[in-house]
Amino acid sequence: DLSTGIIYRRRIATCQNVIPEILRKVTIYNSSLSQVSVLKVPDIYLEEESWLNMEKRSMAMKSHCLTWTQYASLSEESVFRESLENPNWTDFTQKGRISVTGAGLLNCVLEAFAQSFLKQGVKK
Repeated sequence: DLSTGIIYRRRIATCQNVIPEILRKVTIYNSSLSQVSVLKVPDIYLEEESWLNMEKRSMAMKSHCLTWTQYASLSEESVFRESLENPNWTDFTQKGRISVTGAGLLNCVLEAFAQSFLKQGVKK
């Protein structure tokens, strides 16, 4: 955007499915009561948006999962900005949300796995 100087990007990312094989075998009943093995997919698709503001020396990113949208909602927001303590440092904040529905008793198991996976990514 020439008026604000903010660079906006939107992209679709493909990630390898990291759900353990034992959970991929689980079948879920959809609205027509058909069994569906929704977790048994090789890839997971994410949409990511970013806003880079060179003037303020900050970048904001938002991403959400495009795979399994009728069963799960996974989203993440990150902000990178110049530290007030030292301009050579970066302050980084991150928020994430996970919600699984439609998997019956497995909702909690799948949410716990997703939460654990995202926490490992944060540590990196």
